[in-house]
Amino acid sequence: MDRVGDKWSVAVVNEISGGPRRFSEIRRCLPGINQRMLTSTLRVLERDGLVTRTVYPQVPPRVDYELTEMGRAMLETVSSLLDWAQRNIDGIDEARRRYDARQASAED
Repeated sequence: MDRVGDKWSVAVVNEISGGPRRFSEIRRCLPGINQRMLTSTLRVLERDGLVTRTVYPQVPPRVDYELTEMGRAMLETVSSLLDWAQRNIDGIDEARRRYDARQASAED
């Protein structure tokens, strides 16, 4: 549940779903994530068995991250949640604006 509930894990898993990705590719596709957070998230996902990390012995070293079977199964499970979020983002943003406006009026 921790992987589904934290801010970045599902986004990283979703980003890797298309096949092996390099660190810089993942970071470039996830605006707002910093290097330290992405490193930490990938380590936790690897530890939990959702992502594999492959180091290729070349200069400079190349590292790819890829979903495991369990990672793909998790993504299938949360894909409906991702779809829901994408379909409802405008409504959520509007609800937040209305709420914030009410709070600001109440403070005046």
